[in-house]
Amino acid sequence: MSRRIKDGPPLSRERVLRAAVELADAGGIASLTIRSLADKLDVKPMSVYHHVANKDVILDGIVDQVFTEIDLPEATGDWREQMRRRADSARRALRRHSWAIALMESRSTPGAATLRHHDAVLGCLRAAGFSVEQTAHAYALLDSYIYGFALQEAALPFDATNTASTVAEAIVEHFPAGAYPHLVEMAAEHITKPGYDFGDEFGFGLDLILDGLTGLLRPE
Repeated sequence: MSRRIKDGPPLSRERVLRAAVELADAGGIASLTIRSLADKLDVKPMSVYHHVANKDVILDGIVDQVFTEIDLPEATGDWREQMRRRADSARRALRRHSWAIALMESRSTPGAATLRHHDAVLGCLRAAGFSVEQTAHAYALLDSYIYGFALQEAALPFDATNTASTVAEAIVEHFPAGAYPHLVEMAAEHITKPGYDFGDEFGFGLDLILDGLTGLLRPE
C-alpha cells in the first residue's frame, strides 16, 4: 500500500531507501532511524514501516543500493582490466558513501545487487583461469585492499580545500630541529610537490596485487 507524500510521488520501498542513503551520507549510520526517515519523507513513522520492517531491512537495502553503483566485471574481458575497473568504481562509490565501508560485507541477508556483484567478480576470476581456492584468495585480497584504502582515505585530515601539502607543512613546522628526518624528507620531496594526490597510491598498490595474482596463473 502506497501513501502519497503531499504533492510528491507515492511512498515506496525504493523512495524510503533513497532517503535512507541520503541521511547516511549526510550524518552517518547513527543518524539513520525510522523517525529520521519519516521526518525526511514528511510522513508518520508507521508509513515507513509499511515498506521496511526494521532497521536491519534498511541496512540491507542501502548496502544493496551502494552495490548497484559499482561496475560489474565481465567474464569475457581481460580479467586485470575488469578487476581494475571494478576496484576503481568501488573506491568511488565508497568515497560517496563512506558509511558503507564497514557494512559492505556485514549483511547476512544480502540483496540481489549484492549477490549479482559477488557472482560477477567470482565469474571473472574463474574465467581467467584461477582455481576455486585461488579465486577465494584473490577476492579476499582485492576487497581487503579496496576497503582498507577507502577507510584510510576517508580518515585523512585533508581534502580539496585543505590540501595534503598544507597539512604536511603545518605538521612539519612544529617538529624540533633535526627530529623525524624521514618524515621531513617525505614531506619535502614527495607530499608537498605540485600534483601530489594521495589517491594515486591506490593504482600503485592495485597494480602490485594484480601482478602478484597474475603469477598464480603462470605454469610452474
